[in-house]
Amino acid sequence: MLFKNKDSSNIDEEQIALIEYAQERIKSKRRLFYHLSIMLIGSSSMLIANLLFDFKAEYIFFNYPWSYWLCALWLALLFYHVFNIYVKNKFIGKKWEKNQMKKLVNKQQIKIAEIKAELEKEARVIAESQLYSEKNPNRIITLIAAASENNVIGKDNKLIWHLSDDLKHFKELTKGHHVIMGRKTFESMPKALPNRTNIVITRKRDYQANNAIVVNSLQQALKHSESDNQPFIIGGGEIYKLAIENADRIELTRVHTSIEGDAYFPEINTNLWKEVSSEKKFKDDKNEFDYTFYRYNKKN
Repeated sequence: MLFKNKDSSNIDEEQIALIEYAQERIKSKRRLFYHLSIMLIGSSSMLIANLLFDFKAEYIFFNYPWSYWLCALWLALLFYHVFNIYVKNKFIGKKWEKNQMKKLVNKQQIKIAEIKAELEKEARVIAESQLYSEKNPNRIITLIAAASENNVIGKDNKLIWHLSDDLKHFKELTKGHHVIMGRKTFESMPKALPNRTNIVITRKRDYQANNAIVVNSLQQALKHSESDNQPFIIGGGEIYKLAIENADRIELTRVHTSIEGDAYFPEINTNLWKEVSSEKKFKDDKNEFDYTFYRYNKKN
């Protein structure tokens, strides 16, 4: 709310395989051309020697001279060579299909394992959330964010709009409370937010942050804020996605524009959340877009 396909030049394995097959294809065609050239020269030479100069003219098989039989045999070998290249070992053949199928199955198995691990992680988070809510029934864990119509909240860890009234709204709501954020959100700020207890979530065990508490999980962050009856979660996208299961309220500034970005606020499920208030605002010299302050409470 506040702040705020890496391209690679490397050739992947599929491209390398295609190049190797293409190179082999070129070599096969070159060998076929050599075969044809040698056959034409050799056959012509045999026919001239046999028919014009009577070389080995006594060798007759089924009323045909030996040169006819050798030319026919050579022609049959050429036909087999052509069949081998253009039919039996075509460019995208059975071997290629099997290799690609094997690679596809391996990729799918890896993807399934990743999805399974993610589902298990989400299941643990939901279970911890339910347990935490039972132990702390009077707290209002609040997500606060500003998001565009397409749920973008930031790009390159920077602000993507200037809304003076939204900043004031944020300050008024969060002043005196704990504010929980991810490492990237914290690093996008010039310093820790004043008049608030800043809590930073990061996987880095040795991470240090000036004037902030560093924890390694959302549950640790919530535990550190147990004395606050309304801790605020202020971003970024991954933290919002993780915390929405724990949250009791969402303070959302809906910025009425669609914009490109790389960080997103999760979709609000209206089966789980109820809109309890809204306040429409219009753009002016201090606010570059129309926007609306929404408050959602989680349904019981």
